[in-house]
Formats: sequence, C-alpha cells, structure tokens
Amino acid sequence: MLEKRLRELTARWLAQDFGAKIEETSITVNHTKKEHEGDVTIVVFPLTRYTGKSPEETARLLGEKLKSDADIVATYHVVKGFLNLTLTASYWLNELQKIAANTSYGMLPSNGQRVVLEYCGPNTNKPLHIGHVRNMLLGYAMGEILKAVGYEVIKVNIYNDRGIAICKSMVAYRRFANGATPQSVGVKGDHFVGDWYVKFNEAVNEELQNISDKPDDKDEAAKLTPIYREAQEMVKKWEAGDPETLALWKQMNEWVYEGFRETYRMLGVDFQKDYYESETYKLGKDIIEEGLQKGIFKKRADGAVVIDLTEEGLDEKVLLRSDGTSIYITQDLGTAELRYREFNMDKMIYVVANEQDYHFKVLKLCLQKLGRAWADGIYHLSYALVESPTGRFKSREGKTADADDLIAEVLRLAEEKTRELGKIEGLTDEQLAELYRIIGLGALKYFILRVNPYKKIIFNPEESIDLHGHTGPFIQYTHARICAVLRKADENDEVPGVFCDDLKPEERELIIHLTNYENTLRNAAATYDPSELANYLYQLAKLYNKFYHDWPILNAATEPERALRLLITQQTGRIIRQGMKLLGMEVPERM
Repeated sequence: MLEKRLRELTARWLAQDFGAKIEETSITVNHTKKEHEGDVTIVVFPLTRYTGKSPEETARLLGEKLKSDADIVATYHVVKGFLNLTLTASYWLNELQKIAANTSYGMLPSNGQRVVLEYCGPNTNKPLHIGHVRNMLLGYAMGEILKAVGYEVIKVNIYNDRGIAICKSMVAYRRFANGATPQSVGVKGDHFVGDWYVKFNEAVNEELQNISDKPDDKDEAAKLTPIYREAQEMVKKWEAGDPETLALWKQMNEWVYEGFRETYRMLGVDFQKDYYESETYKLGKDIIEEGLQKGIFKKRADGAVVIDLTEEGLDEKVLLRSDGTSIYITQDLGTAELRYREFNMDKMIYVVANEQDYHFKVLKLCLQKLGRAWADGIYHLSYALVESPTGRFKSREGKTADADDLIAEVLRLAEEKTRELGKIEGLTDEQLAELYRIIGLGALKYFILRVNPYKKIIFNPEESIDLHGHTGPFIQYTHARICAVLRKADENDEVPGVFCDDLKPEERELIIHLTNYENTLRNAAATYDPSELANYLYQLAKLYNKFYHDWPILNAATEPERALRLLITQQTGRIIRQGMKLLGMEVPERM
C-alpha cells in the first residue's frame, strides 16, 4: 500500500507540474539499501524524460513536493538519481496499529486458483532418507505458503511401488525371513522391508563369488546370479497377476506404508491423495497414441516412440519402449492428464530432486506440444543434495542417512542442549518430551528450509540446535522470551491505544520489518522458495532481541512508551508464530 501511495503521488506531481501522463506501475519504489539513510527509495532516472531536468534536480523537486503535500514523508535525501525517503513516526505507528487490528494480517483472500502439489514420492523397498526429508519439508512449507497467499492447494504423493527393486526385497524376504514380521522382531515396517533389500544385495555378492566368468560392470554381473534371476521372474509373475506374488507384495508394501505414515506424523506432513505407480504405470499410452496421430511423436525403426526436442535445446527422448512397455515419462504424461481431469488445476508443482530437471522439461514440452493449455502451469520445484560436513550423508550401514535416524539425532541433541541451559524446572516429563520434540524438529526443519532449494545443504545436527546461531531454536527462544514478557505484563489480549509520538531506531526498524511480512509471503510464493520466509523470521528475531536488550519494555520511562513496546512485542510474537507455522514448525511458550 505504501508503494502504491507513493506511485500515485509521484504520478500526480508529474501531471500537475509538468503535464506528463505516466503509468503509475512504471514508477519504481524499493526499500532503501542499508548503507543509505531512509526507508523507501524512488528511482528518479526514468522521470527525467518528463521533467527535462537532471536526475538530482528531479529528485530534489519530488522530495520537496512529497514532504510538503504528503503526511507520510519526514525527510528526504538525494543520492544521484535516487530519492531516499524517511517516513514519519506517525505513519509507522499507524501501520503497526493496522497490523494489530487485522486478525488475518498476512493471509490473502482466495485468488480462485487451484494448485496440485506433488511431493515425497518414495520407493517402497526401503525407508525414507535425508533427501526425502528435504523434499517433504519443502513440499509442506510451499503448500502452506501458497494457501496463505490465496491458492487452493491439493497435496498429493505418489508411491513407486512396483518393479525390480520391490521384488528384490520380496525375494530376500521369502528366502531368509522364516515368517518374521515387523511386530515379531520389533522393527518399524519400512526399516524391516529395507533390511531385506540390503540382504538381497548381500546375497548377490555372495553368489557372485561362485561365478568365475563375469563382466566387470557390477550391475551386469549381478544379473547372472540365481537370486537376481529369481527377482526378474517375480516381476513377470507380478505383472501376470500371480495371486501368491500379489499377496506378498501387498503385505510387504503395507508394512512400508505404516512405517512411512509414522515418519509423516513425526514430521507433521500430510497429503490429500495418494497415487500408486502400480495403478498409474499404464497411463499415458493413449496420450502416446494421440501424439503419434498428430505427428508430434514418431516411432523409430525398433518400435520405440520418441519426441525430437533438439529445437528446444534438448535431444530425442524415448517416451515408450520398443516392446511397448511404459517408462516413467509415459506414466507421468498419463498421471498429469488424470490429475487435470480430477482437479482442473491451474498449476501443477512437482517437488523432485534436481537430477530430474531434464525429465520435467520433457514432460512439460510434450504436454504443451499436445495442446494442453494447463501444461503452462507445470513447475518443477527442483532441489539439491543434502550432505554432511564430511561429504555425502551416510548411516551406519553405509547407505544414505535414514530420515528416522536423523530425527532421532536432533531430538537427542535438543534434550542435551535444553538440559544444559537448566531452565526447565517445573516441567513434567511429558512437557519436557514435548519441548524436546518441538525444539529438535524446529532445528531440523529450519536448517533445511533456510537454504534456497537450488543450493546444496551441508547439514550439521550440532549447528542446527545452536540457540545463538541462524537456527530454528534461536527463533523459538525469541518467541519464548516474548511470551515471558507478555505473561509478566498480563496484557496478552489487549492492544494498547496510547503511544509515544516518537520512535527509537530499533522500534522503527522492527515495525518496518513487520510491515514487510505480506510482501515476503508473496515473494516466497512467486519464487517457490520457502527460504524467503525462513530468513525473514530470523531477521525479525534478531531485530527483536536487539530491541529487547537496548530498551526497557515493562519498566519503560513512560506509559505511552511501555504501551508501544508491548504492542511491538505482541505483534512480533504473533508473526513469528504464524510464519513458523507456515514452515511447519511449532514455537514453545517456555524454553
């Protein structure tokens, strides 16, 4: 609203003083850079064509006009072709009161658009790992941010529940398990099934010892072992609908799903609909046929169906194998079409690692060439690896770190660090367990979400828990501090109405940051980047802590100063609470 108001005043000044008609949207208003004095900056260079004066003189004249005619400008400073405006204390106090009075501040009304958001997408032959954690946290946060700015969001998951990898676990289980179940051995379902996948690979290596003439390529060599051939035969039986094979497949997948659901509950992520590759892998063949009839796709001499995307800077991509069987792109073409029929969405967002960048470029281009107007709304929210400070994240077994192991570690550290602080007297064991959960998950989630998705993360559990660093617990501790102040004031539900008419620099900076919350949400949604919100909240917590240390709140010199500082405290806590919730994090009232 401030930018809009300044554009209106500037356009009116150009019309009145210079007879110039200018589109208000062409006037650029930015936040003033930190190295310069001021709150907002108007870029004056483009206006000189209308004034016929130098940039400095144009800026000076506009500054005088705004200062004399507007009740929002206190002073101005000209820096070459930039007009830096310092706004009045009364303007910022009014903005703070508007925020306090608006119970839905930051939440925009419905824009009438629907988004299908796919995230997670695990295989059912092993547990969720650290890559899935980044995926799920990004997907959940992005969905909540999009809801906040007015979209209707449908969160969906797709399980890769068929194929050779699944059958490897099944073969190993059938050979070695002796009827064991997750319940009988006390192991979480997805870990239980994953152990048989590991056992399969161990068996392959053992059987390879008995094969003398084998290729150097490990994958090709593995195919010569009896257990691998057994897995290949099981794939054929599954596709043929063999009852015994299907019964084992359903049982082992259900063990995995129950394990996954437990991890979802711990992380606080959810889905409105689940898709299964076993039900969708044949989808897309009709679309392939449509593309052939339209001449968009072509059939090679070997029978494979391809699309030539060399003009788009890609290459020739196979869409259907020469034997007529589906591949991932076949399935995704059909699933995208199915989702449009089900949800009539305006946007379809895929949260998938950056190793699939090429795949989603091809998917979008194929659907666009087929004339699917809705394909313009496809977006691949691509993200990079998560590594440890010593390289690729590995668990004790030498695999990618399991999500559950990672969660357990941050919860352990949360308990350790909280006990070291020694501020937990009076809390019951149940309250302490809940506090450790909130802090530990806040540490994990914030450390992941504070980084732009396209950038690699070096995840250090110890660093993520630091109460004084760029972390979730630092923001949570700030919220707990705010709650303590408000408890002492006993004014949690009141909005003080009488304020001092002056602002200290720290008060001013905090209010300005609070007013930028809505813009931050819009930017995070537009760029598909939750780190915009995460870093905004960190800066808000930093500003509040400086304000808290520099100025007395409950013991302020005057009642108007006390009222102002309590209102700032109240609204800062509110925005921290709301923003962290959008990112999937809770904030404690005591720490």
